[in-house]
Amino acid sequence: MRSQGSGKISEILIPFLLCSIIFSMKRLLTIIQILLCFFLLPAPAAFLAGCAEPAPPSALTAPEDPNVPGERDNTPHVLVPEQGGSEICGNDDVSICLSHLGDGYFSARFTGDSPKVKLQLTAENSLTYTYDLPVDGEWTIFPVSLGSGHYTLGVYSNIEATMYAEVYGTEFDVALTDEFGPFLYPNQYVWFTGDTRAIGLAKDLCFAANNDLEAVSFIYNYVITHVTYDQEEAENVQSGYLPEVDEVLDTGKGICFDYAALMASMLRTQNIPTRLEIGYAGSAYHAWISCYIKEIGWVNGIIQFDGTDWSLMDPTLASNQGDRKLKEFIGDGSNYRTVYYY
Repeated sequence: MRSQGSGKISEILIPFLLCSIIFSMKRLLTIIQILLCFFLLPAPAAFLAGCAEPAPPSALTAPEDPNVPGERDNTPHVLVPEQGGSEICGNDDVSICLSHLGDGYFSARFTGDSPKVKLQLTAENSLTYTYDLPVDGEWTIFPVSLGSGHYTLGVYSNIEATMYAEVYGTEFDVALTDEFGPFLYPNQYVWFTGDTRAIGLAKDLCFAANNDLEAVSFIYNYVITHVTYDQEEAENVQSGYLPEVDEVLDTGKGICFDYAALMASMLRTQNIPTRLEIGYAGSAYHAWISCYIKEIGWVNGIIQFDGTDWSLMDPTLASNQGDRKLKEFIGDGSNYRTVYYY
């Protein structure tokens, strides 16, 4: 956590006491019951598909004069994943590029003959992350979101119904050169490129922002007032669904996974490390976004979806009160637990 003095923190946070929506941890509702199995762990779309339609959100305070530039630099920072280098492994069907693990990601592609392929990634003493690996032969980016450490990777080809057979496996060690890398680069779930129009929109929205907290609130306010919940899509979404952030902007609608991916993409390209997280609040599955704010550190759950509403957490819960209210809810850890980071 970085600090520039309590006076500076108060100067940044006090205005947000008037414009932030205080997050109520006790209002969490059940999103969806999930089935966990070895090869068919649901993607975030499956976790979030059943969430209810959000009620109309409360508007946040807009910049006093949107035509006056703020003190914060709003230049987009678009990190571009690469393939190549000496750390490429695999076989005739699978290629894995491990040359950029230090930056927080690796790349994989499947060039064999199979209708469906799964990629599983397990960090030491961690749950297994299961991804769909496209069968089009193109590279796909995956984060090493659990940071430095030892990982085991397996690629599995569908052979019948829900049966899969391993076609390649390897192990590797990660030593991050930047702890924020996994949450600044694009990946399969939070995907963007230099041509993504949402990036330019984020730049415009943050033009008047004086600090990262204002940038978060301006982006949040725009998304929840310009994107409506797509109930039909939520009822029919298929496993393996991935958001297209520009499509969400074009149609003005999406499911909760779309909301989260759009906001995460915009925030990352504003150089704000952002984690898309899925986990448990009590017995309910829940989605939220956490951001790293330079003046504060990680503000966990700064943007949340409880199955009914999106809300912007009052950042003072994590700064001025030392997480007291959050700790009261979390208790011994049984009430609030992050399962997956993307």
